[in-house]
Amino acid sequence: MKKRSRNTRKKNIGPKLDAKIEEEPAAIKNAPHTFVIRRGERCTSVGKLSRDFRRMMEPFTAAHLRERRINKVKDFVHLSGFFHVSHMCVFSLSTQTLSLKVIRMPKGPTLSFKVHQYTLAKDVISNARRQFVDDECFRSAPLVILNNFSGEGKHLKLMASTFQNMFPSINLSTVKLSSLKRCVLLSYNPVSKLIDLRHYTVTVVPINLNRSVRKIVTRNIPDLGRFEDISDFVEKGHLLSESELDDEESHVVLPQNLSRGNMEDNKSSLRLHEIGPRITMRLMKIEDDLMTGEVLYHDYIEKSAIEVEAVRKKRAQQRRLKEQRKQKQAENIKKKEHEKQEHRAKTSAQSKSNQINETDKLLLKDAEEAVGEVSDEDDREYYRDAIGANPDEELFESAHKGNRKRPFIPKGSNYSLKPKKPRMDKRQQYDEDDRMGRRDSKKGKGGKGKFGNKGMRDDVRGKSKYTGGKIAGKGQGGGKKKMGGGKKFTSSKRK
Repeated sequence: MKKRSRNTRKKNIGPKLDAKIEEEPAAIKNAPHTFVIRRGERCTSVGKLSRDFRRMMEPFTAAHLRERRINKVKDFVHLSGFFHVSHMCVFSLSTQTLSLKVIRMPKGPTLSFKVHQYTLAKDVISNARRQFVDDECFRSAPLVILNNFSGEGKHLKLMASTFQNMFPSINLSTVKLSSLKRCVLLSYNPVSKLIDLRHYTVTVVPINLNRSVRKIVTRNIPDLGRFEDISDFVEKGHLLSESELDDEESHVVLPQNLSRGNMEDNKSSLRLHEIGPRITMRLMKIEDDLMTGEVLYHDYIEKSAIEVEAVRKKRAQQRRLKEQRKQKQAENIKKKEHEKQEHRAKTSAQSKSNQINETDKLLLKDAEEAVGEVSDEDDREYYRDAIGANPDEELFESAHKGNRKRPFIPKGSNYSLKPKKPRMDKRQQYDEDDRMGRRDSKKGKGGKGKFGNKGMRDDVRGKSKYTGGKIAGKGQGGGKKKMGGGKKFTSSKRK
């Protein structure tokens, strides 16, 4: 018997309800989202650099994006519209250089940078004198600061607009200062044409306060081992050491109230803590389309107007040929679909109409008249006319008497309808002949038995052994025996 379970409560199995999908607010949906991937040769440091770059672009990025070798850039382009992705950053490592491509989705332009130097986030934090890491600061987007991007050249304006559009814009009238906890600094050097990327966290510390009070306000646990009371700690706060000096240029007047003692219309000090990564890069070229378009700017290759016009004509011709191929493919697809529909309509009409045409009826009637009914009497009459004698009864009865229905054979059985072939065992036949000969000898018939003369029975007494027609040389009663060739064989005797 099945044991009863101790738990007597019945499970409430109700109908499964689909979870309601809540729509994202317009501010999050319209914010720029990014994909950060890597291509080319595999390298652990480049993989860590791409993860640090994703960390910098949070929260509007795919932090746990899984990329494989079989995935292509087109796969991420097709998914960009569903996830509201506006930019894609591709780290590509070759045997010579490491490049960073910033692509505006879905149709360009594409900015290609050559990475000269980079430092991972863990190395930047480990080398800092005061390590500061706050996971809460990554819940909001960073502030973008551009330096020296106001020079001459359209490529500088395009770079500046691309970097600004990678991060969400800020409305100064409605922004909350508590959400600005990080900043990304991009500085351009017009002499070396290098761009330095730095990533910092921003902290605000109140000033014009006693050092001991400031420590308590900023939630730092003070060391009270040298003091008897908290009042003694507040009064003798000037004796505490201050490791970080405040610069007057970092003093600002806050327009809003902040936490940790930062009040409105009071002075506070801004402090930056670098958390990485560091990247030093240089712009190499700008393409019009998605990584395969017309080159709008190149750093060290310059072409004349004639060469540029020839390249444009060639690209226009390739574009026209591509459009023609697409149009031809679309026409072929439509033609095949039309043929399929016609075939389906034709077959469905034939299946619905089960009527037989008049010509088919006439053909069937002629066939029936020609064949007629076949009977045994007709066969017997034909036999009498041809031979002139009555046929045997078994001749025509066997053709129609038997039941043609095959017997039922169960599935998996070894039963076969074919008769088994008899096994030819010569040894068994000779043993049977030997037994018959011994039995005749016991009855006293005499004369020649199965094995010839009566005197040979003593030599072959017992169980016979068939040797396949060969003559045994030993144990046959000694003496010389003559064979068909006239040769003599002598048997060895024991002394």
